[in-house]
Amino acid sequence: MIPFPMSATFKILIGYPPTPSQKGIALLSQNRQFQWFSNPTRIYPVILAGAATLARYLGHEVRWLDAIAEGVSPARFFRELESFAPDLFVFETKTPVIRQHWALVDEIKERFPAVRVAMLGDHVTALPEETFRACKADYVLRGGHYDAALENLLRFLEAGEAGVPPDGVWKRGSVCGVLGNDVLPRKPLDELPWPDRELTKWKLYQKEYNLAGKPFQYIMSGRDCWHGKCTFCAWTTLFPHFSVRSPENVLDEVQMLVDCYGIKEIFDDSGTLSVGPWLERLCDGLVSRGLAKKTFYSCNMRFGALGPDQFKMMKQAGFRLLKFGLESANQATLDRICKKTRVEDIERDCRAAKAAGLSVHLTMIVGYPWETEEDALRTLALAERLMKHGWADLLQATTVVPYPGTPLYAQALANDGFLFPPTDYERFDMSEPVLKSPIPPERIREICAKIYDIFLSPAYVFQRLKAVRRPKDLAFLARGAGAVFGHLRDFGKARKRIAAEEGEAK
Repeated sequence: MIPFPMSATFKILIGYPPTPSQKGIALLSQNRQFQWFSNPTRIYPVILAGAATLARYLGHEVRWLDAIAEGVSPARFFRELESFAPDLFVFETKTPVIRQHWALVDEIKERFPAVRVAMLGDHVTALPEETFRACKADYVLRGGHYDAALENLLRFLEAGEAGVPPDGVWKRGSVCGVLGNDVLPRKPLDELPWPDRELTKWKLYQKEYNLAGKPFQYIMSGRDCWHGKCTFCAWTTLFPHFSVRSPENVLDEVQMLVDCYGIKEIFDDSGTLSVGPWLERLCDGLVSRGLAKKTFYSCNMRFGALGPDQFKMMKQAGFRLLKFGLESANQATLDRICKKTRVEDIERDCRAAKAAGLSVHLTMIVGYPWETEEDALRTLALAERLMKHGWADLLQATTVVPYPGTPLYAQALANDGFLFPPTDYERFDMSEPVLKSPIPPERIREICAKIYDIFLSPAYVFQRLKAVRRPKDLAFLARGAGAVFGHLRDFGKARKRIAAEEGEAK
């Protein structure tokens, strides 16, 4: 059921502002963790796109502008503001670029005082009052249901901002400072429109090295993860409660994407895809509708959630890639971060998924404040074993970077656990460790970089070549190799930059 239209009509600019930096290109959209990349991926921002779509359904004039994906310079961005003259500019931000965005907001307000600015994202959800102190933003929309929060703000504006702000809306008060509603908004997901792909320029988001089918599209069947307790994950701040769409609603959207856009791969970016009867209904629908033969389906998954029969069922339904958070090969670490998985599940599930014919993508983290170098190398050894034996196909390694709002950030704050002042937000960009650790910072960076050496090993290359069945597979491998070399360049650039900054500090 689509919400009823509004009588007042607003002009709304929504998306991502220009975020230029010598560090690289900002990976901001639909990213749980922020990084600067020289060879960037562009992930379709499902929920923000849904917010833009809902605003249009409500009768507003909406323009989508992702200045990062479109390569829009600050000068051109301000020309767009001048020509469109929006009543409201809505954009997502994150910790490593929050100061840059505060400065941008102040410039917007100085040059275009009539434009109201609303910021959203995990950082401002965790620390809304900080943003009002730091810049001239008019509103902060809290929580990850950007569509519901934006609708609440628009109805609040239509009513002349009378009374207490609705759920999720914080506003700058003229007399009493800041007025805010701490209740995070939610709506039944089946009642929301699917993102309007034309409005939100879906073709911009076709640069993703680990998706084989092109064109591809991102969807989200759930918001965000049915486990939702990992202490390092920023999206637990946005989504303290899990919501899921019905399998039939998801299947209808997949059908539309295949029929109308010729989509060859779907990536379901729910933090973890739902399992049990929900997954069975989804797989049955993919097969019965013939979608399993028309498009791949890929998703995020948790170790210990599925057995061999479920992996086989998913393969038959057209699933191709599963992304697993390995995080650490040390059970004590998995317990401390509330991962609720077992180390012994990791190899077992990788082997079962591969036996079913699925591709396996692993993510791992280095630099936990309690792990020794021996612990970190144990994780590296497990990842290397899985990759070289052909039980995993792809690997992504990052430094642990907890954002404000996460339990791990709160623990570090309470225990003087940061390597530098915790408000040096621009340093939370994964280019360097942020937490004190028994492992020296430079060694943590070396271990992260060393993980990518696995991709260059003869054993891994042999396993990947064995899987080649057609020319498209070679092209996919070439894209993956380009991404690996891009990661290595980024690590090298970051290390040189940090060394130079440390030298200047001395």
